Amino acid sequence: MVNFSMHTENPLSDEEMTRLTQIIIETARRQLVGRRCVEIYGPLGAGVQSVQLDTFLGQDVGNVDLLGDIDTHPVHSESRKTLQIPIIFKDFELYWRDIETSREFKIPLDFSVGAGASAFCALKEDDMIFNGERNLQYPGLLNVEGRLRYPLGDWDIDGQSFQDTVKATELLLTHGHYGPYAMVSGPKLFSKMHRIYRDSGVLEIEHIRNIVTAGVYQCSVIRDDMAVILSTGRQNFDIAMAQDLRVAYLGAQKMNHPYRVFECFVLRIKRPQAICTLEQS
Repeated sequence: MVNFSMHTENPLSDEEMTRLTQIIIETARRQLVGRRCVEIYGPLGAGVQSVQLDTFLGQDVGNVDLLGDIDTHPVHSESRKTLQIPIIFKDFELYWRDIETSREFKIPLDFSVGAGASAFCALKEDDMIFNGERNLQYPGLLNVEGRLRYPLGDWDIDGQSFQDTVKATELLLTHGHYGPYAMVSGPKLFSKMHRIYRDSGVLEIEHIRNIVTAGVYQCSVIRDDMAVILSTGRQNFDIAMAQDLRVAYLGAQKMNHPYRVFECFVLRIKRPQAICTLEQS
């Protein structure tokens, strides 16, 4: 494994690099949404630059036979292609005078700027997972070809978000995807689920959680007029992770010290019909 902190000009001690790495990981972990409902395949290693994507179709159930020698329809790949794994990164800088102040007065270095870089990386990770990456022609969960769609009703109407959720999960069920289901929406739709459902005395979102048992989340990268319900599991989609979030030293520049927060991953959607978007028709 590459040690990205091993650089002769790196002014930070091993202890400081460990603390910086912990701050970066904790910041991203609090913010990331996609990873809560999409499993990770890996880490594969920073040197892995590509991964295979198999697309599976069909919904034949398992076979039953006393001897097990009848003809079957095995699970097979309908298509296979190679995906290049991009690097997601954000740079930040520690100033030499701040480092000298820390050394002289024995006070901890402030790594807030590193936490900020981590937050920007986490935002881009979620954006790639849900919206894809147009420059690389990679789709996301919200726009992949072959996904299921259900028309989004007016969630200002009492009970409409619950009814849309029921219908979307019913649509997934009819296509052979049995959950557990996760739901992710933009902040505006998420807030509309926080009302009392009719005369139940219970918030609408609590009724939805009884159906969407893998979690109901909000994410700022999703449009206000859109939500998605996922039948979770690596058989449907996963994140192929070559290198998880790390920090690397880039080498001194003009006496100051630039660093990079980065990760290497690509989303693999194997069964698009395990995804149902709620969107305006």
